[in-house]
Amino acid sequence: MTKKMTRLSVNINKIALLRNSRGSNLPNLVQAAKDIESFGAEGITVHPRPDQRHIRYDDIPALKAVVTTEFNIEGKPAPSFMELVLANPPHQCTLVPDTDNQLTSDHGWDTVNQQSELREVVDELHKKGIRVSVFVDPVAAMVEGAKKAGADRVEFYTGPFAHDFSANPQAAVQAYTEAARVANELGVGINAGHDLNLHNLRFFRDNCPQLLEVSIGHALIADALYYGLENTIRMYLRQLR
Repeated sequence: MTKKMTRLSVNINKIALLRNSRGSNLPNLVQAAKDIESFGAEGITVHPRPDQRHIRYDDIPALKAVVTTEFNIEGKPAPSFMELVLANPPHQCTLVPDTDNQLTSDHGWDTVNQQSELREVVDELHKKGIRVSVFVDPVAAMVEGAKKAGADRVEFYTGPFAHDFSANPQAAVQAYTEAARVANELGVGINAGHDLNLHNLRFFRDNCPQLLEVSIGHALIADALYYGLENTIRMYLRQLR
């Protein structure tokens, strides 16, 4: 099997959070998205939450109008979220099972018991020509369930990998390697995200067969405070090449 290039999608939630903290348009989110693309990123990810504490719903049309690479909107498929996505169709929609007041995503879907619920949402998104990725833990049954629900891709929740990486990298990545093989056998594309950074990204990519895309926000923006945004994006891209 020919190895495909892994694309970098930058999650700009933390840029929006900084903007919102002062109630102004500094930093300018739309300009930041354009600049991030010009620096080499191959996608822009946003995760509008119900409390709109970072990405606001009214950011979505403005971003959709300027993003020229891949626009990925992720979130829990509540009615308001679905209305937003269907009115502003992105290239990809990543479905996550967050609660309304969740600080950050910390688990994947139970694609076995929630399969019918997911199938309805996936079908609705497909009607708009939107590629659908389902956020899952690295478990074969969850990958299989996502496939049965009609998902085009899965996004592996990589929080546990990042947490355990420093103690034992090989043990930390083993479940992801095995789940990736299942996804490849089923013809399901593989994305990944959560706590991937400059220290663990290359190792994860090398041990997750046919990884198509990573979505990175928090670590990348934190690194940009020290290295600068343009330089940081290029540093992350080097880890993926």
